[in-house]
Amino acid sequence: MNQQQYNKFYKVSSLTIKIGLALILLLVAAGTIGYRLIEGWEWIDCLYMTIITMTTVGFREVAPLSAQGKIFTMLLIVTSISVLVYVTMNLARFVLDGELSNYIKTYRVDKKIAKLKNHVIIVGYGRNGEQAAIELAENKVDFVVVDKRDNVISRVRENPELLYIKGDATHEEVLEQAKIHDARALIVTTPEDADNVFVVLTARSMNPGLTVISRASEMESLMKLKRAGASNVIMPERIGGQRMAKLVHQPDVVEFLEYILLQKTQDVFLEEMSCKKLAQQWVGKSISEMKVRELTGANIVGIKTGGARYIFNPDPQMILSRNDQLFVLGNRKQISKLQEVMEKGN
Repeated sequence: MNQQQYNKFYKVSSLTIKIGLALILLLVAAGTIGYRLIEGWEWIDCLYMTIITMTTVGFREVAPLSAQGKIFTMLLIVTSISVLVYVTMNLARFVLDGELSNYIKTYRVDKKIAKLKNHVIIVGYGRNGEQAAIELAENKVDFVVVDKRDNVISRVRENPELLYIKGDATHEEVLEQAKIHDARALIVTTPEDADNVFVVLTARSMNPGLTVISRASEMESLMKLKRAGASNVIMPERIGGQRMAKLVHQPDVVEFLEYILLQKTQDVFLEEMSCKKLAQQWVGKSISEMKVRELTGANIVGIKTGGARYIFNPDPQMILSRNDQLFVLGNRKQISKLQEVMEKGN
């Protein structure tokens, strides 16, 4: 919970308590002085009579009351009950309206966020942001959602597994609360390109090594986002249109790729694998000499070389280096086996 949210909670919660306490003290003083003026009792007797009247405990009177004293006592009882009802109703409203519950939830969430490292920050929780969250959760990647809209945060709170921050990501303090300095990536999905540019620019200045992926709605925003520091820019409408056109003349290709990239079964995955920990045994060796297919059952379908060049369906005689990034197709067991063979040898 940021300082602004805490101040709001503290102001709302403490105001009712302060007003209630002030009214109670005022009634005690008024009752004590009233009995002193009407009945002429000792101050301690006046205070005692005021307390038992306000609390309605039913103890005996200090002395028989005069007519004026009885009227004053009735007024004091009615006023005391009214103050009690006011305080009780406001505290009950505070609890029933979810303010207390939201504070407790946010406090717990903030404690979890404070422990995050190497996580992803998702700015905006619309359709794109929610889908990104689902994908990250399925791959067990820690993430935190940032959104400034009350209705969105209310929806996010319904999922106890989601970490969230209510705030404007264009402000540095909100990104700091999301631990941007310890994050591995930022995904910006708000529908406003101007906001996305500002978020990307702010985030890049705070963490130069951050991977920043942003949504864009207009073509002219693409280069602005790139200049602001976005590593990648995605245009959902453009991708959607291309996909629909591909489905007309290459439907099986589209479905095959979606099956590999988006399917939810556990029989095939396309994973990227770093060669940084390549075992000394394989340094200077070709793909065929590593016997990838024979030893693991996985297939190397592409390579990104250290020079950022992409090679599709690499030649079996190609020599791997520790600067390469592999794209591997296989099931979980095959991919894990390949990782083991690459790092430890056969």
